[in-house]
This record gives sequence, structure tokens and C-alpha cells, in this order.
Amino acid sequence: MSGERIQKVLADAGLASRRAIETMVAEGRIKVNGEAATAGQKVVAGDRITIDGRMVRHSYAKEATRVLLYKKRVGELVTRDDPEGRKTVFKKLPKLDNGRWIAVGRLDLNTSGLLLMTNDGELARRLTHPSYEMEREYAVRVLGTITKETLDKLRKGVELEDGPAHFDKIEPGERIAPELDDDGDDEGRIGSANTWWKVTLKEGRNREVRRLFDSQDLKVSRLIRVRYGPILLGRGVKSSGFRDLDRDELSALRAAVGFEAPKKAKEPRERRSRPGAEERKIGDVPRRDAIKKIDRKAKPEGWTGYKPRKPE
Repeated sequence: MSGERIQKVLADAGLASRRAIETMVAEGRIKVNGEAATAGQKVVAGDRITIDGRMVRHSYAKEATRVLLYKKRVGELVTRDDPEGRKTVFKKLPKLDNGRWIAVGRLDLNTSGLLLMTNDGELARRLTHPSYEMEREYAVRVLGTITKETLDKLRKGVELEDGPAHFDKIEPGERIAPELDDDGDDEGRIGSANTWWKVTLKEGRNREVRRLFDSQDLKVSRLIRVRYGPILLGRGVKSSGFRDLDRDELSALRAAVGFEAPKKAKEPRERRSRPGAEERKIGDVPRRDAIKKIDRKAKPEGWTGYKPRKPE
């Protein structure tokens, strides 16, 4: 049994990121079978792993992959603990027997909408890694008028503090439906100075959407994420509420990052009867005892048994 590296095993179980686990190994906080773990050490099923003296179950016994669609509201933090005691997105999530919930990317304090949560560390890593280019779509309410020249700049790219950035798509949008924006207000009505836009980009840098508009002296007054990859926010989930992705949504999400879709169970083949069997049934009841028995040795009517001789 060759095993798997300890940072991959514990990250897949949702206990922490690979980098965080490597740090814990370096600090001597992780032990395998009573011995301090080493960087890159491989573990197998049956190994006893502890973190700070607390035993953990690793990926050989992890729960089935789950992904939650969480509808974040303005004022919630995407963090586990807040020193100021503010609301966090993790407080209302269902408890797991093993592992922990991992937020796929982040939304800042004043951004609402779609946030994915999963217990699968590898899935979370792929969904946020730049190489998979997962599209994020936002509904944005902007204070002020956007000119054609500004649109061209935002599409081609502008220089931010952490490097160049651009929108893959930016186009006028309609005021988002109230059921998708429970935190909405009456601003953005026809005749106001606010306009709605739909933007898409393939990376998730910190406050990137807001900073792109700020670079053009435009102020974002509402920001709502409405899609992450193939998953749409949709209706039916209230703010600070969540639901499990259904089987088709989960398959589409896994396929988008290179995971094989689960094989469908083969449909039972229809049993075919021999030609003429239907005619031998009595009535419409296809029971075996309702089928007329046919004596295949019986002779045709009028058979005498006489065979004429062939001429010599």
C-alpha cells in the first residue's frame, strides 16, 4: 500500500488547506501513530492521525461529497470566527460527522448572493484554482453613467495594485428580481442615477469587481453573485439559507473541474418473447399458465402418414 501524502489526505477530508497542514506539520502539531509527522509523509488506511492530540478520521473513511448552495446576505462574514462577534456564514450550516465545511472562494462583507460550501477539500481547491477558469457572474448596481470608452477599458484591462485585471463580459443588466436580492432597497429605480450591469470574470481576487469599477471613478452600490461555474443562484433559498445541490448540479460542477461524472446505472433490458407468443396468450393476461400449450409433435389436419414412392 503506497498511501497518500498526509497534507492531501487531511485536505481532502476538509480539515484544512494543504498549505495550513504543511505549517502544522512543521510546528509538530500532527502525529501519525504517536510519532511526529514529517513533510510529505505518506499515510495509509488504519494509520492513527492526531492534530493537537485530537484524533481525526482521514479520507479513507470520509463522508460522501456534499455541496451546499448558500445565499449570503450583506453583513455576514465568510470566516469561522470573528473577534467582534459578527455573524458568519458557518453558524447555520449542518454539522458533519467528519471533516468541516469549506467556503469556495469568498464574498466581502457588503457583497451578497451565491456562495458554495463543500466538505471535499480537493473539489474546493479545483473550484478556486485559476487554471480551471471558473466563471463568476455578478449583478452590479453602479452609481453614475458608464461611457463606451469606459466599457472598452474594463474589457481590455486596467492596472490594479496586484496586477492587470479585466471583465470577460460586461453588459447592461436589468434590476435584479426581489426574490434574488432580499437585501435590496428602492434605489436603482427608473430615473435614478443608479444603473444595473451584468459582469463576468474568471478569477476571484480580493474585491476585484469593486476595484475594477473604482479604477474608473465609479461607485458600486450593490453587488450580488448570481452564478458560479454551472451553478445558478436561482429562487427558493432565503438570505442566510442554504440547500444541497441535487445530483445533476453536483455532476455538472464536478465535470467542470475535471472530475468524472458518476456512472449511471444500466437500465434493465426489456425481455423479449418469441415471435407469435402474443397470439398464444389467452385474453390480456400474460401469465405463463394462461398461454395455450402447443403440441409441436401434432400432425397437420388430414395427415394420413402416406408418402408416395419416388419413381424408379
